[in-house]
Amino acid sequence: MAACTNNSEAVAMKKQDKKLRVAIIGCGVVAPTHAEGFRAQDGVELALACDLVEYKARSLAERYGFAGLTTDYRQVMADKQVDCVAVCTDHASHVPITVAALKSGKHVLCEKALAADAKGLRRMFAAHARHPKLVFSGVFQHRFDPVNRCLKKMVTDGSFGRILTAGMQVRCVRTNEYFKADKWRGSWARSGGAVLINQAIHSVDIMAWIMGGVKSVGGAYANLTHRGVMETEDTATAAVCFRSGALGTIEATCSSNLGWEITISIHGTSGSVDVRDGQPIKMLFEDAAKCGEIEQAVLATRGMITAQGAKDYYGVGHMTQIADFVAAIRKKRRPFVPALAARHAVDIVLGIYRSHRDNGRRVELPAVKVDG
Repeated sequence: MAACTNNSEAVAMKKQDKKLRVAIIGCGVVAPTHAEGFRAQDGVELALACDLVEYKARSLAERYGFAGLTTDYRQVMADKQVDCVAVCTDHASHVPITVAALKSGKHVLCEKALAADAKGLRRMFAAHARHPKLVFSGVFQHRFDPVNRCLKKMVTDGSFGRILTAGMQVRCVRTNEYFKADKWRGSWARSGGAVLINQAIHSVDIMAWIMGGVKSVGGAYANLTHRGVMETEDTATAAVCFRSGALGTIEATCSSNLGWEITISIHGTSGSVDVRDGQPIKMLFEDAAKCGEIEQAVLATRGMITAQGAKDYYGVGHMTQIADFVAAIRKKRRPFVPALAARHAVDIVLGIYRSHRDNGRRVELPAVKVDG
């Protein structure tokens, strides 16, 4: 005899079986990575591809099997069947699109940087405060890298002893042609900056997250090799005071012609590590077993799935972050990278810009949570 199911149980089962319909807004370079990530999730339907340029939306829609396409993000917001959106547009449009999505009751996964200025951040979080049950996550996929999660755990459990210093370096190349390709690149109004807010912000986030947050910054920036092409910075440095009391440094340039090199360094009284491009190049610990933990984390990274066609510096975390975002919606929980935590890296970058414009004056940062 079949078991009876009451109406409330039937409704709950129906909701659980309902497909999650996602729209991707902005069908440029990073959009295929998002499309692959969502397509890999059971029970997720690619509903709408949206871009101001129709052929970009059509290309993404045809390649990944979206149900439809549009050139107006307002049509996405008007579609009551769309449950969530991935915002993959230029920095300046993140705020109006995210605010509109939250207002229309849609969960949001927004690419970095969340906003190009402090006013935009305030608008975003005011909108989310009015709809707190919606999942709002900022893309910082490198928080999912096993190596970075291992370093975070080791800092938390005291493996480094008293941490004295931490630093990050991003040395990469962006040509004049890169900045000319899109009007928003290298624009204070539309991008909010250049190397700090675009290329280096991932490393800024990772260092700040691993170290438990930044209290204040003082920095400087310059345009050394892209004058006449863009108005923002291609090189920047900063001195950092962490909330723990440790000190740190930020160094970033997109004027290097020697390829990409991304380094995170942590030095304490009982341990010291340099990780370059996801590989440890130095490990010194009083407890030798700690080196094995990092080595195992490196091996775990190699086993993670990355999106086909994704750029090398995207790493392996997009697929995992998208899976976490979908799970957070279904389980009605906080995502691993809530937008409020993703905000901290933007505050750091904006603080460096402010410091430079005020003759290097140290800037105190908002005391926001850095963890999920």
